[in-house]
Amino acid sequence: MITNIDKKVIRKLINDNISITAAESLTAGLFQEVLGEVSGVSKIFSGGFVTYSNDAKIKLLGVPKNIVNEYGVVSAETAKQMAKKSQEIMQTDLSVSFTGVAGPDKLENQLAGTVYIGVAYKDSVTSQLFNFDGDRDTVRLKSVLAGLNLIEKIINN
Repeated sequence: MITNIDKKVIRKLINDNISITAAESLTAGLFQEVLGEVSGVSKIFSGGFVTYSNDAKIKLLGVPKNIVNEYGVVSAETAKQMAKKSQEIMQTDLSVSFTGVAGPDKLENQLAGTVYIGVAYKDSVTSQLFNFDGDRDTVRLKSVLAGLNLIEKIINN
């Protein structure tokens, strides 16, 4: 599913002992599956969240309901909250979140392929917007790969 180039980011997390968790919506656990493909990941990854519905984001992660109501789940604000809250719950150095529209239909007037990836690392939280083309599976895979690239950039700075 992923290449050795993609796995190097996970190996760097392991080698540098940077603990990680994830909160996934549109990727539905695919990122965590990719983590599990790398031997030794249990050293830094103890678990994460798949929060597909709005209620799951609110109840399991503690994303404030007013954030979801005001900005929607397909938003930078929700991606940041998902990353921050999962990092707090799991007490990790880093957390990545994925929210967006895998398709084929629109969600919250956002086109399929609209993806927000949030990253909480130590005391900072950021999010980035991506627009991917392709079918549902392609959007999900591109999201995971973009998440790995974003993590690599952040931990190397």
